[in-house]
This record gives sequence, structure tokens and C-alpha cells, in this order.
Amino acid sequence: MTKLLLLGLIGPCAFAQAPTEPPPIIELVRKLGYATGAVRPYADARAAVNVIGMTAMTGLPETWLLEAHYSFASIEETDRALDAAGAFRSGGRATDTAQDDVLAPAHTLLLRYRPDLSYRADQAIRMFPRSRYFHVTIYRVRQATDADFHKMVDLRRASLDSVNLDRPDIAYDVISGAPSGTYMFLAPIITLRTMDEGVPTTPVYAQGVADARATARANTPQVDIGREHLFLRVEPALSYVSDEFAETDRSFWRGK
Repeated sequence: MTKLLLLGLIGPCAFAQAPTEPPPIIELVRKLGYATGAVRPYADARAAVNVIGMTAMTGLPETWLLEAHYSFASIEETDRALDAAGAFRSGGRATDTAQDDVLAPAHTLLLRYRPDLSYRADQAIRMFPRSRYFHVTIYRVRQATDADFHKMVDLRRASLDSVNLDRPDIAYDVISGAPSGTYMFLAPIITLRTMDEGVPTTPVYAQGVADARATARANTPQVDIGREHLFLRVEPALSYVSDEFAETDRSFWRGK
């Protein structure tokens, strides 16, 4: 409780700074299609929250708005401000019929930061202002298999460390808006050229980790109901970020 109270106090200050710590809570608003003007209400309401707008390069044609919150009080304040500005958070209309493979149709989700599942999260969050794309991995995990899922993620992190692959991500689990056991991993990408590097061959000194991971896969029951990989493009015209956030590349975020 004390931690949440402290987060509530630093929330407004966090908006005025470039990110150095992953936000404990993300409110993800998913809208079908290219949602022109979706970010306008944040500006009208002078909302004290950084919002990164992205459009899907793969999967359904969607717009994603990632609100970075440092307390539940911040969510409430943003919600009230947007309501006063006449905005609606609902991602889709009742007539929308497009279906996602893992997540439900476009709507709003609350995500909780999971440092125990993240990989070099401190590096990942510092990449946010410079990132032009995000690689998002979504898992739906079976009930009572959380321990096996943790084991799978731990082995993945050990494998990445063994080859020093610099592709950090931040893990979140969905606490509202999707079925229990839904996890989302956000990996910022500065340029897609890094994907051309692929996964390097496992060196001899790291072969033990690779063998352990292969053995775990063979002995671990299927833990995920569904798994989906998406690429999203960061859209400055759909984003609402502070000057401090944009300072890293002002021409990108603010335009020439």
C-alpha cells in the first residue's frame, strides 16, 4: 500500500521526465483501423500521461494507444479528464466483427508490470523514446501452469544472456479486459535492421544452457493456449508525449 501511495505522489512528476523505469501499469486502448484523431482528447484534457500511438504492421488493422501510468490514481485522473473532454475509451463498436487469434476484439486492457518475467527491462524502457517499432508477443496460458510458464521464460532469458543478444523486453500480465493468464511482452525496436542479425549460433560455452532449455521443453507440458507475434509501427501523429520524452528525437515526435 505504501508503495502505491508513493507511486501516486510521483505520478505527475514521472510524466514530466523521460522514462527510466517501466510503468507499473499500462492502459492499452485498441481501436480497429487507423484511428485518426484518437490522441486529440489527451491534448484537449491536458492529460498528465505519456501515450505512445502505434499501428499494426501485422495481424488485424488496428491502432494501439499505450498509456504509461505510475499509479491507479493516474488512471482515474486521466479517465476523468478524458470524460470531461468528451472522449470515449471503448476500442470498437458493437458492429465490429473482426476477431484476433489470441485477444478479444479491439477494446481496453489494464496491464501490470512483471519484472520477474522481463528481460533487461531497464534497457528496454530507455529505448522507448528512440523506438520506431515494437515487437509484441502475447501468450494465453492454461490455468495452474504459471510455474511452468515462469520456467519457460527463465530459460529463455538464460539463453539470451548466454549469447548476449541485445533484445530487451518488458513483460506485463493482463489484470482486466482479457481472460486470466494473458501475458504481453513489449520489445522496443529502434530499426528493423536489427532483425536481420537473427539469432547467433550458440557458442560452446553456452551449450549447457541450450541443452537445459531443450530438455525443459521436452519435459514441460504445453502451457500456452495461444501465442501471437505482432509488429507495430510507432506513429508520432497518434502519440501524446511530454517534451522530456520527445527530447531524444524532437524532429520525430514533434515534426519539422
